[in-house]
Amino acid sequence: MDSAGNKQAAALSSKRSLVIASLAALAGAAILLVTLILPAEYGVDPLGTGAALGVLPLSGTVVVDQSDALAVLSLTPTIDGPIGHYGDGFKHDTAEFVLEPYEYVEYKYHLEAGATMLYSWTSTDTLIHDFHGDPDENPTAVQSYDMRNLSSGNGSFTAPFTGIHGWFWENPGGNRIVVNATTSGFYPWAVEIHYDGTRLRHDVMALEADAPSAD
Repeated sequence: MDSAGNKQAAALSSKRSLVIASLAALAGAAILLVTLILPAEYGVDPLGTGAALGVLPLSGTVVVDQSDALAVLSLTPTIDGPIGHYGDGFKHDTAEFVLEPYEYVEYKYHLEAGATMLYSWTSTDTLIHDFHGDPDENPTAVQSYDMRNLSSGNGSFTAPFTGIHGWFWENPGGNRIVVNATTSGFYPWAVEIHYDGTRLRHDVMALEADAPSAD
């Protein structure tokens, strides 16, 4: 083979290597996109790798396990006139939050549409307050129920849609503020969301957990 033929063969080999390298890079990028970027950034986890690797919560998605799916069946009320029938007993929960100046926290419970919750909360000073809910189907479509500055709240709540429902409390400045909340209702879990984006899931207690044992 003459020098021209050698150069042509080398050029073809180089192009082939470039194409192979490009395809390999695209394949690697696609794998990275599906396994890590989509779960971490957008909460889309088609292969389940985001949940397995623990990156799904970075997207703001609350990870739901099989027990949550079963809870949906038992905590979705069947309405019979003034009565709502549930397949499981109600839960209760207590929580305390310490807010330094200008810090905020959100604390919300997952409720099925029509499920009921009773609540009482107090704080050591007046807070910027918003009682609101985020629908499961569209978490950005936030609905506010009570938005005003408060230092306490007592009431009952019936969820207008399935999603997480609860409070935004912000310390407007000055001194440290302590918030204490007590609730009971038909919910399987709660989620705590901090000003730095940290999300922490809270397990809630069944009534039987505190019932005195029989002698």
